[in-house]
Amino acid sequence: MAFGVCVLLSSCASSSAPTASGDHAAVEALLEGVDIGYETFTLDNGLRVVVHEDNKAPVVAVSIWYNVGSKDEPPGRTGFAHLFEHLMFNGSENAPGDYFEPLREIGATDLNGTTWFDRTNYFQTVPRSALERALFLESDRMGHLLGAVTQENLTNQIGVVQNEKRQGDNQPYGMVEYAQLEALFPESHPYHHSTIGSMADLSAASLADVHAWFRENYGPNNAVLVLAGNINTAEARQLVERYFGDIARGPVNTPAAADVPTLPNRIDETMYDRVATTRLYRNWVVPGLTDEDQVALQVGATILGGLASSRLDNELVRGEQTAVRVSAGVQPFQRVSMFEVDVDVKPGEDADAVSRRLDEIITEFVANGPTEDEVRRTVMRTLSGRIRGLERVGGFDGKAVALAEGMLYADNPDFERQRLQELASITPEQVRAVMQRWLSRPVYALRVVPGDRAAYAEAPATGRGPAAPPSNYVAGPPRQMPAVAADASLDFPDVQRGRLTNGIEVVYAQRTAVPVTYVTVEFDAGVAADPVNRLGTQALMLNLLNEGTTSLNSIQLAEAQERLGATVYNGATLDRTVIGLTSLSTNLDPSLALLGDVIRNPAFSPAEVERVRRQQLAGIASEMTRPDAIARRTLPALLYGADHPYGRPFSGSGTANVVETLTRDELVAFHQAWIRPDSATIYVVSDLPLNRVTAALNRTFGNWTPPSVARGTKNFGAVIPTLRPRIVLVNRPQSPQSFILAGQVLNAQGTDDLLNLQSANEVLGAGFLARINMELRERRGWSYGARGAVQLVEHQIPYLIQAPVQADRTGDSIAATLEQINAFLTNDGVRAAELNRNIPGNIRQLSGQFETSPAILGALQSNALYNRPDNYWETVADRYRGMTTQGLDQVARQYIDGDNFVWVIVGDASVVRPQLDRLGLPVEVVNPQ
Repeated sequence: MAFGVCVLLSSCASSSAPTASGDHAAVEALLEGVDIGYETFTLDNGLRVVVHEDNKAPVVAVSIWYNVGSKDEPPGRTGFAHLFEHLMFNGSENAPGDYFEPLREIGATDLNGTTWFDRTNYFQTVPRSALERALFLESDRMGHLLGAVTQENLTNQIGVVQNEKRQGDNQPYGMVEYAQLEALFPESHPYHHSTIGSMADLSAASLADVHAWFRENYGPNNAVLVLAGNINTAEARQLVERYFGDIARGPVNTPAAADVPTLPNRIDETMYDRVATTRLYRNWVVPGLTDEDQVALQVGATILGGLASSRLDNELVRGEQTAVRVSAGVQPFQRVSMFEVDVDVKPGEDADAVSRRLDEIITEFVANGPTEDEVRRTVMRTLSGRIRGLERVGGFDGKAVALAEGMLYADNPDFERQRLQELASITPEQVRAVMQRWLSRPVYALRVVPGDRAAYAEAPATGRGPAAPPSNYVAGPPRQMPAVAADASLDFPDVQRGRLTNGIEVVYAQRTAVPVTYVTVEFDAGVAADPVNRLGTQALMLNLLNEGTTSLNSIQLAEAQERLGATVYNGATLDRTVIGLTSLSTNLDPSLALLGDVIRNPAFSPAEVERVRRQQLAGIASEMTRPDAIARRTLPALLYGADHPYGRPFSGSGTANVVETLTRDELVAFHQAWIRPDSATIYVVSDLPLNRVTAALNRTFGNWTPPSVARGTKNFGAVIPTLRPRIVLVNRPQSPQSFILAGQVLNAQGTDDLLNLQSANEVLGAGFLARINMELRERRGWSYGARGAVQLVEHQIPYLIQAPVQADRTGDSIAATLEQINAFLTNDGVRAAELNRNIPGNIRQLSGQFETSPAILGALQSNALYNRPDNYWETVADRYRGMTTQGLDQVARQYIDGDNFVWVIVGDASVVRPQLDRLGLPVEVVNPQ
């Protein structure tokens, strides 16, 4: 397969942005990279099957899509499709118990299920040796489910879904979708209500409803099964026939018809919410994903607000500087789509004036359309992104998703490629015509402004229907779950090393599945490098790197990346700072030149410093409105003390009073102290050989010398205070949920050998089946998900627990969590069944865990950070095999102390405080700081 995108760049110091060839041959070469080969067949019962063979790893993605979603729900049953998705994870007649249990044992990765307006899907990527087990499980819940659906399961999952709803609603702007659907669609329209549904309808769901819903919608003739990975069509046909062939057809489901409504007049509405920034929305309903206008709509939205160099970015954020964030996009559904533009108004600006200006920009764009260059940049950005995504066979966005969506909605697995071909040849005139056709209609204009929310509609105390299922259901004959063969140990790519002429080490692994190169330049800095009295310095410095160099301004930088199909990004963990590049391998040289310019020659233009400062301040203010972010800003100093490098907000955004006063000189000084060649290591995963990559890196970084100033240092000698168990309640009124974040500092370093501790914690806190999650979610129904984690950092590590829980169960949730922890640490440690499930699962999941290049890149970086050998991941299988329940119990009890947690609770103090007082721990109530 040939890839021939050739782009030239004269030098890193060029005064103009690089340009892509953009010719037809180059785009055609890119299209070759998104050609997913497949074969199809249909069983006698109507099940449509798509098979794609990909032998890069010994794994297979199993993805089944049912042609039913929330648009198909009858009146009074909103949220039912999603509720039923949850019930299908509670076991089937021949695989009783939690569905995740047998999948955990076989080492499934990319495992989940989702519901949306048009479909319900379930997916998992499994080792090839476990494929029969996965097919058995999927077929058993398709054909043998109802005998395992109990009133207990139904009642519990109603609680879980209601907490999932509370979790989303509790976020800033969390009530917007309800207002949008209410305004845009008439009451009888299938898309009028949200997929999550209403509290009252969820509470009213009965077991009889469940049986009827299953029989009407979950037959094999209403489903598409995709197998993508280490399998061929002949093998697939035999296995699918064996496990699905005897399932009877169900009723034919014709998805609910739905027109594209047009508002009679513009609608302007204002909503009050506990937000930091006024947000302006513009919404139109446009045609669905199979409509001929869909590609042009996507291109138009991307140019308007989806590119880094979008019209709205350049006008409102960079130019007039009246907004701190903009976006535009199209959310496609089967019958209709949602075209949305949103703008976060810069604090202190006149929202009315920004709103008028937003309408002017949209009107001008609709009238005149995009330029040829804007369209070509969008095409390159979209195609290169899709090539990267196709390395994964399953998950949320891999090849199985493209095949399943095409087959389900267009009866054509090749639908995505056909749409990308349309994209490659689209013209500015086509985009302009489609924008005029659909965005010249009346708009729904919503404004969300800071203030108190309206009263929250909580779940009714009663209302569930009859408990008894229909009496005529008879379970089918028993089926035997297939055994799973032993798996070979992981074959991790060979790690090679090189050095640039200036001594920078290059750590490299080769992956040839896609023609993409991933480069991360990593610096020994991180959030921990921020001066203790100047928190937020690094974040502001990093945020400015892509906003202009000494040769390219921010718009030129953004456009250059788009023309190349490259992405230059940056970020920081507690311990390390990364500035990285994702590039088509054929464009590596000019893309590296951009990366080098960003790293070596930042301009820190005074005007850009002021603009980005305002964005960061707005981001900090936004953090103070999100319950999870509030907790993560509060807990670190309680655990480590304010003087410790880990005792600062985990986000790294810093504090407003400091960011307000940071000077350009401080940013330049920080860059010189930390972003320098004698503090750098370069990690690369590429289809190109090491010598080719090293030569390109040398051209960009080989002559980079350290500045004369001293390297930065971090003070890990700061004393960590003695922990005092207590509860800090951060008052956040009008919160239907409380966010719990608890922690303690362990007597262990990230560079210690912690595999046994992490394995023990898989039983207690990590993963769906862990004790804490099973107690709060699956048994009690008080949370959508809870977990405890051994949080790896380079130096002294914390153990963290997090759980969003319904407000009226906050105290009970803490008590139940402590009960699980203390039971585990005293007399009820790792059970044999848990060991026998987790250990084989850990071994078998290794191939899926490292299926993609970004996963390999992350492993290279973590191995270095935690002082592991290059072959570390090839050694863990044998270490897992040697683990015992006694050994895991011993290590858990050595490190974790159930009586020594600091609890941060973000919630409504008027509801939560009385519950906490009953726990016997000191309680301090504070406001967000």
